[in-house]
Amino acid sequence: MNDDLTNRFTYHAPTEGQPQLYEQLRGKALEYAQFIVANTPSSREQSLAITHLEEVVFWANASIARSGS
Repeated sequence: MNDDLTNRFTYHAPTEGQPQLYEQLRGKALEYAQFIVANTPSSREQSLAITHLEEVVFWANASIARSGS
């Protein structure tokens, strides 16, 4: 458990190839966010969809950083 906590709360400097993965993730998320905005009415639900998409990017980035991929 302690190793897991250390991994969660330690800075992980990007390794070779990781910045490109982060850019790809953000690019795909941006495309999807634009699709959502273009095809759903402006609403609380739309805002939540965009917010959750931001969370998806955050957690995907954390997965890459924490695993050293």
